Amino acid sequence: MLENIRAKIKTGGAAYEFDKEINCEGFSARVTADNERVTLEIEPVGEIIFDEIKLTADTPVTDDDRVFLNGYQSWTDSREAHPEEHTRGIDHIPAPLVRKYSFDKYGDYNFTKYKNKRERFHGWTYAYVRSGGSFRLFGSLSEKNGFTLIRLNAEKGKVTFRLECEGAVFGETFKALDIYTGEGKEDEVFDRWFGLMGTPKPKAKPVFGYTSWYRHYQDISEQKLEHDLDAIIESGTRQDIFQIDDGYQTAVGDWLSIDKSKFPKGLKAISDRIHENGMLSGLWLAPFVCEKNSDIYNTKKSWLLRDKNGDEVPAGCNWSGSFVLDIYNDEVREYLKKVFRTVLDDWGFDMVKLDFLYAVCELPQHGRSRGTVMCEAMDFLRECVGDKLILGCGVPLGAAFGKVDYCRIGCDVGLDWNDNAVMRMTHRERVSTRNSVHNTIFRRQLNGRAFLNDPDVYLLRDDNISLAHCQKQSLSVINHLFGSVYFTSDDVSSYGERQKKMLKTARRLTKAKIKSVDYNIGRVTIVFDDCGKQRHIVLTDDGKLE
Repeated sequence: MLENIRAKIKTGGAAYEFDKEINCEGFSARVTADNERVTLEIEPVGEIIFDEIKLTADTPVTDDDRVFLNGYQSWTDSREAHPEEHTRGIDHIPAPLVRKYSFDKYGDYNFTKYKNKRERFHGWTYAYVRSGGSFRLFGSLSEKNGFTLIRLNAEKGKVTFRLECEGAVFGETFKALDIYTGEGKEDEVFDRWFGLMGTPKPKAKPVFGYTSWYRHYQDISEQKLEHDLDAIIESGTRQDIFQIDDGYQTAVGDWLSIDKSKFPKGLKAISDRIHENGMLSGLWLAPFVCEKNSDIYNTKKSWLLRDKNGDEVPAGCNWSGSFVLDIYNDEVREYLKKVFRTVLDDWGFDMVKLDFLYAVCELPQHGRSRGTVMCEAMDFLRECVGDKLILGCGVPLGAAFGKVDYCRIGCDVGLDWNDNAVMRMTHRERVSTRNSVHNTIFRRQLNGRAFLNDPDVYLLRDDNISLAHCQKQSLSVINHLFGSVYFTSDDVSSYGERQKKMLKTARRLTKAKIKSVDYNIGRVTIVFDDCGKQRHIVLTDDGKLE
């Protein structure tokens, strides 16, 4: 599967290349490989910083093959591609616009070089080359020492695995790269990869539910949510979770400061009412960021993560501008522990949707790589939440494997199919129903192995939406075929017979078994078993199902 494996290590201005092992003044290293695993283990002599650690190998790619390289975080567009396509960055966007809107903060643009050439792809944690029904899977077995960057040059038939180790200090023997290299049928190779990682099977169950975001965005209130809750109850439609999204707090970061003009009785009252009607209650938070208008930003300056110049680290352009908290600051940790105790114990919420998680690892910190920071942050969140449910979002996926119950595997859907032409030229994490649907299809293998996949919401309503009927149908069908979190943001009391029929059809598909998926530019063909009958559908690039 891999041939001519070579290692390259750079440190202290010197570069070392070898195929099996090497002994240097500052470290020794060895490469081991068999028919399903290649490992680069390094033994430092004292503490050492590496500038580059990578493995390169030959792997053939033909014009008939399809390639997939997993995007950096939940929202990053991630789909199969033809070998003639390429991964596009943000180099085409004028620098002043990048700075103004922080386009570079949402993905890997600040620490990854985008080649912007044909036959060049890169991704993180895992990738595959598909030849018909046969998969060659390359999967990192651990991201604890750093994220694993995978580059594929389809034209030259070369694959490179690189440890993203910027800022990391190593002092003990460690596996810098540990890659599963399996070949076989889809389920066979993905089951084997997760088996080698030792990732426990998710204990959570698939869920139907409601979230307030795409109906109200931040303009929520007790009255509006009670209307939507009543509509669900009166409709008799099964919903397991009622989740309150952004807008209940006075500012992002000030999670315990509830906007009393919107929720005069606080959040416990509405959580209790949700429970009285047989549903679990969920609440959205972005634990690792605060906005410029928050009390935390203005009164807790020591809590903010700072770069090497002492400047605050932006997390993006959302809200009044968002900034990263220092997760290694003891006061930040104690504050977040208090937030979770209040939300889960005092207010009684059963699930937290934790968003914008990528922000915590914008920079390497305290001798730790970005990947290590992200993994440790996810461990911290799991400790805080305990046995309650976590829906992760905006997170580098490898760090979330086995740590969250549910996880978003695509970007936010929009109220139209693919946004406007200007937005289509921005970053890979932008809002796009089209991209969200593609991610739902092509990250399907994580569902039930790493966590349960959240494909984001389906929308069937007619008001305040620009999706065509066929696009609403595609969104609901794909979400129910491939996901495990079946949420909407609609007022279900507005559904007419057409919407009710669409929902009934989509919900039946949760029992379907995917047989194969084939990508051609502009078209995705899906074959599945529907109650013993084999069916196939074709999703076109403009959102139609054929």
